[in-house]
Amino acid sequence: MLNFVTELGPLIVFYVINAKFRLFAATAAFTAVTVLAGIASLVVKGHMSIISLITSISVLVFGTLTLVLHDEKFIKVDATIVSGLLSTLLGGGLLFDRSFIVVILDRIVNLTPQGWRILTFSWAMFFAGMTILNEVIWRTQTTDVWVTFRTFGVTMLSLPFGFVLIPLTKRYHAAPVSRSAQSSYVQVHQQLPDSKFRIDVEGVPVEQESIERRGEH
Repeated sequence: MLNFVTELGPLIVFYVINAKFRLFAATAAFTAVTVLAGIASLVVKGHMSIISLITSISVLVFGTLTLVLHDEKFIKVDATIVSGLLSTLLGGGLLFDRSFIVVILDRIVNLTPQGWRILTFSWAMFFAGMTILNEVIWRTQTTDVWVTFRTFGVTMLSLPFGFVLIPLTKRYHAAPVSRSAQSSYVQVHQQLPDSKFRIDVEGVPVEQESIERRGEH
């Protein structure tokens, strides 16, 4: 319920205020409620998700620019900036063999490394598509059409996309390793000479081979 209120609440306020008082009043309300929702999430949960953090900062910056410069294009490109940053974060991470979707999903699922890569790539492409779609809509349609898309369109598209990926999470699901099993693994490797190990992102111990170079390890 908290996630629903903090993520969809500001958008609903944006839609309602725009219908009655038009875009600039809606932008002021949207900016204020988004910041308050971020603070509420931080106080109650003790942290903010990366999506909430990026969204709050972007809305605060572009909402303020919209009101100060009295130019509605700033709030319209806000969604483009957010989606573009998320797509870049996920896609760029893959180039360095990092699945940042782990941070964004806050460990909702437990997947194999291959599953994380596929899931990351899928969401990177989704956010890239949303970036393009937002640009097309706000540049070619009326403000009311764009507000409707901004409020309901993103959710209506992201939910089905998430459901489509459910079979992927089942196919690449990784059973978590028990604490006792990890402890036993660590104890064994601590007794072996010249052996190192680490705990990877899924919590599974992975042995790393030592490197010998002219007598040095």
